[in-house]
Amino acid sequence: MKPNPWRRATFTMVALASQAVPAAAQPLTYQLDPAHSWVHFEVLHFGTSTIRGRIGPVSGSVTLDPAAGRGEVSLAVPTASVSTGIGFFDARLREDDLLASTAHPTAYFVATRFQFEGDRVVSLRGEFTWRGVSQPLTLNALRYACRSDTSGAAAVQVCGGDFEGEVLRSDFGATFGLPLVANRVRLVVQVEGRRP
Repeated sequence: MKPNPWRRATFTMVALASQAVPAAAQPLTYQLDPAHSWVHFEVLHFGTSTIRGRIGPVSGSVTLDPAAGRGEVSLAVPTASVSTGIGFFDARLREDDLLASTAHPTAYFVATRFQFEGDRVVSLRGEFTWRGVSQPLTLNALRYACRSDTSGAAAVQVCGGDFEGEVLRSDFGATFGLPLVANRVRLVVQVEGRRP
């Protein structure tokens, strides 16, 4: 029996087409790098100057699936680590009427609603829990990028950025100093996640 040239051509076309279709992208999970994951805050003080400080390092993980437009993030923020550069002021911020670090040593941010532009994270919406109270919080990307870190024994993919949001501290029961110390607190969440 002679080989059928049409069958051979069809087989070749199917084989080439199957090689041309890339495998479906899988969700990728990154563990936060404690050296580069912090929450920075700003609040207006007596209408004259801005109090600035940071809390962290933040721990947690991020899972990204840009192709499906989905993601998950879970962050834990150790409130007792607050640092403004002034020791006695940091101790005051930890007290029960502000950060309440003894009763609530950890604040949390959990989000599952992500917005992407291509592979780039643009914003994420979730729930911020502080002082035992949960409120919705949207974080918008000021910048976001990925890179390959080849400084170690094996290459590691690193993704991260700066994400900005705002909370009203009175929504969480932290009302000390109002209105002389502003209610609105600006947050900048600096994160880098690493994946082997």
